[in-house]
Amino acid sequence: MARGRDLAPDALGPTIVIGEILVEIMATTRGLGFLEPIPLLGPYPSGAPAIFIDQCAKVGGSAGIVATVGDDDFGRINVARLQADGCDVSAIRVSSDHPTGSAFVRYREDGSRDFVYNIGTSAAARISLTPEAQSLFERAGHLHVMGTAFAIPGAFEMIEAALSAVVARGGSVSLDPNLRKELMGQGQTAERFASLVDRADLVLPSGDELFVAAGLDAEDPSEAEAVAALFARGVGEIALKRGEHGSTVFRADGARVDAPAFAVEEVDPTGAGDCFGGAYVACRRLGLGPAEALDYANAAGARNVAVRGPMEGAGTRAELDAFIARTPRRS
Repeated sequence: MARGRDLAPDALGPTIVIGEILVEIMATTRGLGFLEPIPLLGPYPSGAPAIFIDQCAKVGGSAGIVATVGDDDFGRINVARLQADGCDVSAIRVSSDHPTGSAFVRYREDGSRDFVYNIGTSAAARISLTPEAQSLFERAGHLHVMGTAFAIPGAFEMIEAALSAVVARGGSVSLDPNLRKELMGQGQTAERFASLVDRADLVLPSGDELFVAAGLDAEDPSEAEAVAALFARGVGEIALKRGEHGSTVFRADGARVDAPAFAVEEVDPTGAGDCFGGAYVACRRLGLGPAEALDYANAAGARNVAVRGPMEGAGTRAELDAFIARTPRRS
């Protein structure tokens, strides 16, 4: 596939993602941390790649995930949710030695969050190139890479294997640079991240991630400079998430689309960007233009923040149509 063109059509094969699956357990009261007994809700299916691919499948795109869960109820509820929503779960490995990853979350009064994670010592960090994963790579039409995968040992090598297989079939690549800043200074992460930017057809940054993806170190770089830098590296399309300020699509052919956010009361922002990305990638691969895909992506993100749970608001196309019809937009 030549750089700068639209994403590969859905008919070529599923959109695939590699990374962590976990459960999220949420405190029902606001406060500082988990230093005393407090009421909790969950477990909720979670993990950025799982949220992305679930929304991708729910909106009608073909979709699959490579991941590992434990042989436990936390793993089972994740696999059941993804399968029920139309995702190919054939490459989800079940570990008998490690539990499914987990994240305990509590909101502070100012809206920030405290987390207690078990990812590095869980099944989530034990992904491997199984025959099932290789089979999924070889029939995929699009690879979506999430920056969170850089925290998982061996993930980059699997991403490279998937990328080679997808590109060889004429498929396309998208990148969500959701990468913790501290990881950029570790080992080869910065170099590997840059190599993925150079091969991405679509980049979906949030806020300042635009400048990270563009590799700009200058003080106070402009948005226009970052966009131009990404296009110079071969990126064909950028879908910039602006939160409550909506979103913008920039294309290498000079086209630009701005879309306002939907006015909803925020209940839980976790997963909003992942739902945005899942809807946008699926809609573009299904043949929708940037403006229509952006509207669905904004709706998917807004619908998800209005309910508690990382992927509880992921919507089908009919559900998103109903949401768009009844929900006002911010001015």
